[in-house]
Amino acid sequence: MDAIYTAVATANGREGRAVSSDGHIDLPLAHPQALGGNGQGTNPEQLFAAGYAACFASAMGVVARQEKIDITDASVTAEVSIGKDPADGGFGLAVVMRAEFPEHLQGEAGLALLKKTHAFCPYSKATRGNIEVELVVE
Repeated sequence: MDAIYTAVATANGREGRAVSSDGHIDLPLAHPQALGGNGQGTNPEQLFAAGYAACFASAMGVVARQEKIDITDASVTAEVSIGKDPADGGFGLAVVMRAEFPEHLQGEAGLALLKKTHAFCPYSKATRGNIEVELVVE
């Protein structure tokens, strides 16, 4: 791969800070309450959900333009869950990608667009075979 852009960020664990090299991200990190933390900062799952949702929505725009599909007023929400991985006793992730579509993309038409987007999206490619991703049309 010939890199066009490289993002750089530094973090020091779930209880600390995450900072991007350009200073646009500078966030306190904390364990969510569900994992025994105080929830007084963001967490890696939230950051991954935001990045995946943004990338997927952008990829969907490319696919929709290629297919000549109007996705005006469409939005994508990524739900990233963390839990125990029974395979090794550690932790694993799962994702639900929810696309809110206008009327003409309800049902099979919307699901077909999501599947094409999932095949095209760089985040989906990076996680394929490693993270269960469920696609949902709303």
